[in-house]
Amino acid sequence: MDLTQGTEKEKRERSKKMMLWFGIGSLIMGFAGWTSAYIVSRSREDWVQELELPSAFFISTVLIAISSITYILAKNAVKANKQKNATLWLLATLVLGVLFIALQFYGFSQMLQSGYYFTGPTSNIKMSYVFLIAFVHILHVVAGLISLLVVIFQQIRGKYTPQSMLGLELGATFWHFLDLLWVYLLLFMYFVK
Repeated sequence: MDLTQGTEKEKRERSKKMMLWFGIGSLIMGFAGWTSAYIVSRSREDWVQELELPSAFFISTVLIAISSITYILAKNAVKANKQKNATLWLLATLVLGVLFIALQFYGFSQMLQSGYYFTGPTSNIKMSYVFLIAFVHILHVVAGLISLLVVIFQQIRGKYTPQSMLGLELGATFWHFLDLLWVYLLLFMYFVK
């Protein structure tokens, strides 16, 4: 396919999609670096083998997975030209995203209550990685929430139609990526002792 062909609108849409995928690729590389460092650090003497992740991390995983479903339902509602339903599904996605972040911070407090700290004399390298990886993911979810707020604003303004929903599609792609990334990170931290 020749990327220089098509209308100006088609070219703009392709360039926006390509930019999103470049951004996702760079995020993948960043998290691959942190998880690789995590693996390499397992050979250290101060590495803690048995460590239970906070229960809040698992609950938040369920919520973020459900939020992907609500985003899909919003997209399907726009395709079916059911704009009010789409707005409600987008708002549900927003609430679930905020709850995800709240539960992540609650997970941090559970780790602190268990005596695990990010730095200091009672910290260990494994917990520092868990804090770092989870926190950096939270920052990206905040970016996802900002993009979701833009999508909701545009949806309320009536910008999306079954024939024109690029912003909604881009926002959904980024959101689904963040969801899959967290599931991967949680499974990684759970299984890689």
